[in-house]
Amino acid sequence: MRSLIIHNPQSGFGSDAVYEFERALLEGGDECVMRIMDDSWIPQQAVFDAESFDRIIISGGDGTVAHLMYALRGSSVPVCVFPSGTANLICASIGNAHEPAALALAVRRGHTTKLDLGEISWISETGVAHTHGIALMAGSGLDAQLMRTAIPHKKIFGEAAYFTAALSNLTPDVQTFTITVDGITYERQGIACLIANSAKFQADIELLPGVRMDDGLLSVIVLETKMTAELVKPLFTGIFDRSGKTLGRPHIEGFHGREIHIEISSPIPVEVDGEVFPDEARALDARVLPKACTVIVDSMSPYAQQ
Repeated sequence: MRSLIIHNPQSGFGSDAVYEFERALLEGGDECVMRIMDDSWIPQQAVFDAESFDRIIISGGDGTVAHLMYALRGSSVPVCVFPSGTANLICASIGNAHEPAALALAVRRGHTTKLDLGEISWISETGVAHTHGIALMAGSGLDAQLMRTAIPHKKIFGEAAYFTAALSNLTPDVQTFTITVDGITYERQGIACLIANSAKFQADIELLPGVRMDDGLLSVIVLETKMTAELVKPLFTGIFDRSGKTLGRPHIEGFHGREIHIEISSPIPVEVDGEVFPDEARALDARVLPKACTVIVDSMSPYAQQ
C-alpha cells in the first residue's frame, strides 16, 4: 500500500501523534510519503500527485483539512482525516475513533463513504473575489468575530479560546439577513448566519440537529438573538437533547437546500472552517458539491453504513 501523509505542524499544539499513527499504519512492503507543510503551502500543490497513492491522510486542524479536501474534490483516492488541530470538528463530524492505532486500522481496512462538500463565493468590500470549499461550516457575523478573537490564543488555551472570545463580545451587532434557498427567500434578524455541511460544535453539540454530510444539501443556520448570553439556552438544550426533538433549539432556525444566496444589511467578516478573512462582505453565494470526497470511515462513524 502506498500512502501519502500531509501534515501541518503548525496546527493545534504541535502533537507528534501523527508519527505514532504512521508506525501503526505501515507493514512490510508498504511505502509512505510524509509531506510537511510550511507557512506558504498551497493545497493544490500539496496533492498534485494524489492519484499515484492508494490512501491520503490529512493531518491538521479544520482549516488544513477543509482546504485539502476541497483540493481533492472529485478524486477517487480515499482520504483519512487525522485530528492534529485545536477543535478537530471535521474529524468529530465524520465520527471515527481518534486514537492513532484505531485510525491506522481503519486506513488498512479501507472502508469508505462519499461525503458532500460546499463551495462558497463572495466579493469583499475592497473588490477581492473569494471562492473556497466548505467541509464543515462557513459563517458571517458573531462566529467570524469569535474566530478572529480566538486565533491568537489557541496555542495557549486550546478550545477554551473560543469561549473566552465569546465572553469578550456579549453584545454583537444584530444584522438583517436576506436568505434565498433554492429560489425561496426569507428575511431574518440575528447575530450570525452560518452555511453548514455539518452542524457539529464543541462538546459534541449539534447546533441544528439532523444535518448530515451525505444528504446532498447545505444548511443555513441563523442565530436569532441579540446577545451572546442568549446562546446559553440552545447550547444547554443541545447537551441534554442531542436529537432536538424534545427541547428543540431556541433562538436557532435552519433552512436546507442546494443553492444559497445571503445578503447582509451591513458589511461583516466571513470565516470558512475556522479561517477568518481580513476583508468584510455584504453578500455570500454557496452551493453543495454532492459526494465530492471519498472518506475512510470505521465502524464508529455514523456514515459507516451509507
